[in-house]
Amino acid sequence: MIDLIAAKILDPRFMSTVLIAVAVAATAFAVAQPFLETDRLAKRMKLVSDEREQIRRRERERMGPGKVSIRAEQKAYMKDVVERFDLRRWLGTETAKIKLMQAGYRGPQAETAFLFFRLVAPVVMTLGSIFYFFVIEVLDQPYLVRIALVIAAAYLGIKAPELFLINSAKKRQTEVRKAWPDALDLTLICVESGMSIEHAFRKVSTEIAVSSVVLAEELALMTAEMSYLPDRRLAYENLSTRIGIEPVKAVSTALIQAERYGTPIGQALRVLAQESRDQRMTEAEKKAAALPPKLTVPMILFFLPVLFVVIITPAVIQIMRVN
Repeated sequence: MIDLIAAKILDPRFMSTVLIAVAVAATAFAVAQPFLETDRLAKRMKLVSDEREQIRRRERERMGPGKVSIRAEQKAYMKDVVERFDLRRWLGTETAKIKLMQAGYRGPQAETAFLFFRLVAPVVMTLGSIFYFFVIEVLDQPYLVRIALVIAAAYLGIKAPELFLINSAKKRQTEVRKAWPDALDLTLICVESGMSIEHAFRKVSTEIAVSSVVLAEELALMTAEMSYLPDRRLAYENLSTRIGIEPVKAVSTALIQAERYGTPIGQALRVLAQESRDQRMTEAEKKAAALPPKLTVPMILFFLPVLFVVIITPAVIQIMRVN
């Protein structure tokens, strides 16, 4: 089988067909991408309004019974499976709930979907690998090797939902980390101009949406929590938990201390904004310093052969003409 794969890789006709297919797919994707893009800001603002409705409903229930509306409903079949097998007890963890919030999935419907896929994914991967390796018998390998591949597929199915959440959370944190110093500068300007901290964050959530929709969503949600929660400290702590990066935690701690002791927050915001900006510059310098070693292998594999061809080909042509 290895010889067959090597023969396919060394076959010029096969490789040219693969490269043409990749080029055609990339061209089609580049042409269709502008038509497939959605309005991320409108989608995120809708999620914020849904979360605001849930906060309002929770506060109304805390103050007294009443008629409330819930906009987001859970999927019936997912909810039935989760409740029937009691997945919140066996598969639900606090770490998973935090990762769901950091990935942008909030509410009971998100937790229900995560628990459902955490149960279904390993089952589907196991059954699919058994059908692939033992029924179709695509790989001509020993029996123990195929069993090991089935176990690996089952383990991948178990970890797949968690890896998806971790990847989504890291993408959101990267976007927030880039826009956070600018948001702090805007907040500092608003606070020093005489605005309250609540109105300042509301204004910043509107202005920062141009550069970071995720940060605009989180700040708008925090302002909603500041309006409905009994203590602003809870809103600051929820913001640091939802984002989960150190600059946001430092600002949340400074805001909590200012709320508790009545200290001015202008100087603290100025210092924290400068630290966030320096940290962002340090990370950029680290990436720039790591670029030459990463470019060494691509240069050896792709640039040098082409350079040799460009240099040697004229000499070869002249020698062939002379002969």
